[in-house]
Amino acid sequence: MDYWNILGTSPPQSSMSSGHGHWVNSLALSTEYVLRTGAFDHTGKQYTSPEEMKEVALERYKKMKGNAPERLVSGSDDFTMFLWEPADSKHPKTRMTGHQQLVNHVYFSPDGQWVASASFDKSVKLWNGHVDPVYQISWSADSRLLFIGSKDSTLKVWDIRTHKLKQDLPGHEDEVFAVDWSPDGEKVASGGRDRVLKLWMG
Repeated sequence: MDYWNILGTSPPQSSMSSGHGHWVNSLALSTEYVLRTGAFDHTGKQYTSPEEMKEVALERYKKMKGNAPERLVSGSDDFTMFLWEPADSKHPKTRMTGHQQLVNHVYFSPDGQWVASASFDKSVKLWNGHVDPVYQISWSADSRLLFIGSKDSTLKVWDIRTHKLKQDLPGHEDEVFAVDWSPDGEKVASGGRDRVLKLWMG
């Protein structure tokens, strides 16, 4: 796969080994929605000048992207998907499997947290959250929430009833190896490779 500088006519800026065993049918960028909509969101706000629109568009992009690199997902005839961080590596970060036939379309949610994939196996799959392996999970006492620690240094709390991310907890500087929920459901603990033990209060 090649990616290009769209402002020029020069050859590709870089080539990436696709990793796929067959055609690549679809690509999705984590920042695609905010790049496509610019300054315009669901609020319908009006702007007084092109300069103001540019400022707001750039602010929305930076807020959505955060400190993480942009991510790219590719879907292929080989039934698989790959997750990439093109600015950091020419090789895929992880391989995503589960479809039984070719993956025809992949698409990030507007907030960049979810990827939807559509396949000729008559299924749509949702992929979310972590970009690296998940090490440990812990249930809340009422079975409503799931606490997840990952190699990507993040901690996430998922609401099982709504199937939505309830909270994203920053703080660790490296891989998170251990998580646990207190029996009263008021506190969660996490420990990681950064040699830090954190206690989070509900």
